[in-house]
Amino acid sequence: MLETGVRAAAEGDMPAVRAVARRFGLLGGWRPGAPDFLDAERAFGTLLLAPGRPGHALGFGGTLRRGELTHLGDLFVLPAHQSSGLGGALLARLLAGDGPRVTFASSDHRALGLYVRHGLRPWCPLLYLTGPATGLPAPPVRVTSPGEVAALDAGVAGGDRRRTLAWYAAVPGVAAYTTGEGYAFVRAIDDEAVIGPAGGTTPQDSVNAVLGALAATATPGPAPSSTAPSSTAPSSTAPSSTATPGTAPGSATPGTAKIAVPGTHPLVPVLVAAGWRIGDLDTLMADDAALGLIRPDRYVPHPDLG
Repeated sequence: MLETGVRAAAEGDMPAVRAVARRFGLLGGWRPGAPDFLDAERAFGTLLLAPGRPGHALGFGGTLRRGELTHLGDLFVLPAHQSSGLGGALLARLLAGDGPRVTFASSDHRALGLYVRHGLRPWCPLLYLTGPATGLPAPPVRVTSPGEVAALDAGVAGGDRRRTLAWYAAVPGVAAYTTGEGYAFVRAIDDEAVIGPAGGTTPQDSVNAVLGALAATATPGPAPSSTAPSSTAPSSTAPSSTATPGTAPGSATPGTAKIAVPGTHPLVPVLVAAGWRIGDLDTLMADDAALGLIRPDRYVPHPDLG
């Protein structure tokens, strides 16, 4: 008989957890053998599995914390064991407690129902866009540290997660940029850049940070001097030096970029007008407490880290 009790994932369980993650295509943007979002969930949140026979898992779920807020990042059960109660058992453990909670929900009606029963409700669409990494406006940015932008991130993402940001900044190919009033992390892997998390003091500050960071990562040659549409002049606190485009640490110059953007964010029309395509759609779901903390018009989450 298979063991179906839900428990915390230990180091020895990670191959089984990753086997399920690969089954659902979750590890495509992470290099084999290098740290990935599952390591982050285990280190800075909660990573649970539903074990099967020795060395195998029937499913897993993971969260990350931003202050008191819980971000549900993963809830996956192998097809043969769906509708068996495993998803509900994982979710009950992951969302235990009364703190703010948020997730990105796919169109699976079973998962949506589970989330609603746990107090989450649909808020706004989350659009997954892919497009050319070059040819966009390029506001000036400079390379920064996770600690310098942790407060900005907490203000738009709903809570402090400086340890997670420091972990992500140490992943090969990741660089963090700031305009002074906005920030953006970009990871270059092979010919692709993944943007996020990012945010800003205002919606336009968030736009400027994303576009500037993307240009600094992807555009060879001298830094462009153009600014984002409707952007204002840099504030007096913005850095005077700018990042050199195409110099993301340890990365090649990417040709395409990916980003997950809430539907209310002003980046959406900018990117669509530039030829970016919407490849997928989730629903940002949250409980009432989280609704008062997250700023979807100023925040660009990381697809895997929130």
